[in-house]
Amino acid sequence: MSTLESIDPATTALLIVDLQNDFLHAQGAYARGGQTSEAIAALPDRVLPVANALRQKGGWVVSTQFTLVPGKGGAPFISPHLKALRPFLGTGDFAPGEWGHRLVNELQPADIVVEKVAYSAFYQTRMEFVLRKAGIDTLLVCGIVTNGGVASTVRSAHVRDFRVAVLSDGCAAFRPEVHERSIADLATIGPVMSCAEARALVEGA
Repeated sequence: MSTLESIDPATTALLIVDLQNDFLHAQGAYARGGQTSEAIAALPDRVLPVANALRQKGGWVVSTQFTLVPGKGGAPFISPHLKALRPFLGTGDFAPGEWGHRLVNELQPADIVVEKVAYSAFYQTRMEFVLRKAGIDTLLVCGIVTNGGVASTVRSAHVRDFRVAVLSDGCAAFRPEVHERSIADLATIGPVMSCAEARALVEGA
């Protein structure tokens, strides 16, 4: 698969898609609803060396936070397709400012945090605005799920002329075959590399 030949750490961000407590932690919303995945739970440890390498080189860590916006009385606005897929989601889950909404502790702190309400981190968010203001033109994308938030965000970044690479073992889905198929699809859009390759690229910059 193709890869980036070089990067400038000062204009590069690790874009972490939705690695939040409510998705990953044993006390989070998804675990309470019986939705867990070993592949997803393993991601923070895989991604952390890339984040640390970028931090040491003056790069950026950007975190997207999937958000269920509370309505009157606290009950969240939930899209019908998500409610059908995850009926256990309810009041307090993925609520702005709450513990479950935050990036997992292992990857804290993020330099930029962007709330999102749909798959793509660019859909009706400030993502493009903050990336442009920060001078970021290259994104190393990781997170969950490969076929959802990751794929949609990568495509959105690509059409906005950001340089985008996907960290193949820094992403996961709830089924391995879905992850592999999605990575193959994303490789037609831009570079795909491992976390180890991304770390070496950053450290060699």
